[in-house]
Amino acid sequence: MTGHEGDTARHRRPLRADAQRNEDRLLEAAAAAFAREGAGASVKDIARAAGVGVGTLYRRFPSKELLIEAIYRQEVGRLCEAAEDLTATLPPVDALRTWMERFIDFMAAKHGMADALAVVLTDESERLQTRALLADAITHLLAAVESQSVARPGVGARDVLMALGGISLMAASEEQRDLASRLIDLLLYGIVTN
Repeated sequence: MTGHEGDTARHRRPLRADAQRNEDRLLEAAAAAFAREGAGASVKDIARAAGVGVGTLYRRFPSKELLIEAIYRQEVGRLCEAAEDLTATLPPVDALRTWMERFIDFMAAKHGMADALAVVLTDESERLQTRALLADAITHLLAAVESQSVARPGVGARDVLMALGGISLMAASEEQRDLASRLIDLLLYGIVTN
């Protein structure tokens, strides 16, 4: 993908409501397909699952790489936005735990697209920006836990992010999603004092 294609993907005009619904369905269907089948997922099957024609898919995403990049950006955005939503609706420790579970699910989906993402995300600044966005979300969640005076001192967002990354790798290599949940509990015991 050239820099020009990436700029096009990031700076598109707002869509009409029906076109936005089509794009949302495409991204949802594609995310599920790539998580399930990896980068070899069929574009025709993705379009069919989204209820649109292949032409519609290619008009919005002229290449599979642009589709994968759009999914990745959407999922990172959703995960980061969830931090505020969760702290507004759940007790702080529950919000943190729920977000951690969502992070593991995000990483599992990303694992299914790993080969394609390696081609798409070649820019180190892109990876650093994603890491910074995720760290900001964790910082928000940790601040909520700290506001309840139940956080251990010195726990930083970067530490939590690195631990979650390790958990996701271990759970993926063992192919045990329940292992990730047990390890999240252990991580929480290290963050929360009671």
